[in-house]
Amino acid sequence: MVVIEAAERSGSLITARFAGEQGREVFAVPGSPLDPRSAGTNNLLKQGACLVTSARDILENPRANPRPASCPAAADEHRAPEPLPDIRQSERELVVSALGPSPVDIDELIRATGVTTRKDHIVLLELDLAGRLQRHGQQLVSLKV
Repeated sequence: MVVIEAAERSGSLITARFAGEQGREVFAVPGSPLDPRSAGTNNLLKQGACLVTSARDILENPRANPRPASCPAAADEHRAPEPLPDIRQSERELVVSALGPSPVDIDELIRATGVTTRKDHIVLLELDLAGRLQRHGQQLVSLKV
């Protein structure tokens, strides 16, 4: 679970606590210590959440996507993480151009761009970490104006 911004008393923190109790990895993006909207996220980091400064921090963390015990790869704990796909600048531009100030469903974005789901999600995460993406819930996203 990734927490981007959370006040001291927010539903995101409740969800993060539940995720931790279930043994799931909790990631947090730090925020300004002067911004009350970042107080909860910064406290998560103090409590041991994984620091996120780029999409690579999440994608390369072996605990971020644990495999089921029935999966043969689960037995190989020393397996190298799957490399990140090369995303061409034209693919990034295609995803950004499909976004605007009006919320769009992520699945619709993926269909409209024709870019692979994994690459689309990486570009969205990069935009989110850069503070350029607005999440509206229910899989809706838009560019911040």
